[in-house]
Amino acid sequence: MRELLARFRRNERGNVLVLVAASMPLVIGSAAMTTDAIQWVVWRRHLQRQADSGALAGAYALAQSKTVSSSVTTDLTKNADPTLTVASTIENAPTAGAYAGNTKAVRVVLQTSRTLPFSSMFLSTAPVIQVEATAAIVNEGEYCVVALENTAAVGISIGGNATVNLGCGMIANSTGTNGINAVNAYGSSAVTSSPIAAVGGLSPDSHYASGTTFLPYSPPQADPFASIPNPTLPSACGGNFYNNVTVNPSDTATLSPGCYTGGLTIKGNATLNPGTYYIDGGSFQVNSGAVITGTGVTIVLTSSSAATSPSSVATIDMNGGATINLSAQTSGTYAGIVIFQDRRASDSGTEKINGNSSSAYQGAFYMPGRAIEFTGNSGMSTACLQIVARRVTFSGNSSVSNNCPSGSGASAFQGTRIRLVG
Repeated sequence: MRELLARFRRNERGNVLVLVAASMPLVIGSAAMTTDAIQWVVWRRHLQRQADSGALAGAYALAQSKTVSSSVTTDLTKNADPTLTVASTIENAPTAGAYAGNTKAVRVVLQTSRTLPFSSMFLSTAPVIQVEATAAIVNEGEYCVVALENTAAVGISIGGNATVNLGCGMIANSTGTNGINAVNAYGSSAVTSSPIAAVGGLSPDSHYASGTTFLPYSPPQADPFASIPNPTLPSACGGNFYNNVTVNPSDTATLSPGCYTGGLTIKGNATLNPGTYYIDGGSFQVNSGAVITGTGVTIVLTSSSAATSPSSVATIDMNGGATINLSAQTSGTYAGIVIFQDRRASDSGTEKINGNSSSAYQGAFYMPGRAIEFTGNSGMSTACLQIVARRVTFSGNSSVSNNCPSGSGASAFQGTRIRLVG
């Protein structure tokens, strides 16, 4: 009997089965835990995508002055995973995180509770999954050319043999899609400007310099001068009124700020004393061969009848053969603006800004209701120039370094983007 028992002890043929049987609970438990963990990660990823999308929708709504909460809710509904029941928190501004208190940020917190197949055997309550995302309107890029056109029409055009070399970016609020570029370079034009941004689509091509940054489908650029009120005549004229003034080719004149009813035409030599010149109807016209100089001046194109007759707002035509040296006021309502066109002007015609190689501009051309055509000239000094108009067309050679002197009141405009920031 002893010998038989000894043989059983030495026999190893059944040991593997014993070991396998003993380890099966551990193997099955590990597999079950792994399955639960994978399911948890999948649910969390689904939830995080919803939070990210909702936060971005809220930030885009914020950029377009729409209701944040309803935009986020609509997005969450469209992107909801039907297997997840979600409770949400929508904040503008966030109450937590790096962007807490920032009114340009939207925070979305999503929370759900789900039962895991294996873990539920040991847990009395289903575990909670919580994610959050924060999207914000952040500064990105500097622009010295802004087209406020918000339809599908082309916002900025660079055509013919134009060479545009800007030390800053261009942005168009145009929604152009389906083959219509919001910023369109064509012909033999060459563009050196970065970034190039638009609310609609853009098509990078050989017209743009290598290394240009393109930002299609950007949030619209706010009108940088929206807070400046339209002029009220005659109270804005300071008691100085002039009718149908013309400086003839043989004349040399010094002009004073005030209201110029019926327009102002420069054919000879004119010096503009510092201040604001209100052109009440008609046109501000600078003819070929004229010489005009003004430091600390703003020319306001308006009309006493602008409220009821938008087409009566004064226009501008600066001829390419003229020598024009103008710099903006450095303080006051129109600080940094050389030309201000009443925003009540109807969208008819194109305002023309030209000048010869001896011309110099410092400040902004602001024509929010109409198109502007800027014809550069090799040698023209435009080191500090901004253009804000409904639509902008470049022809000729334009070189803007955008190096504005300190205290000039003029500067490039800070652009914005929508980003996930947390």
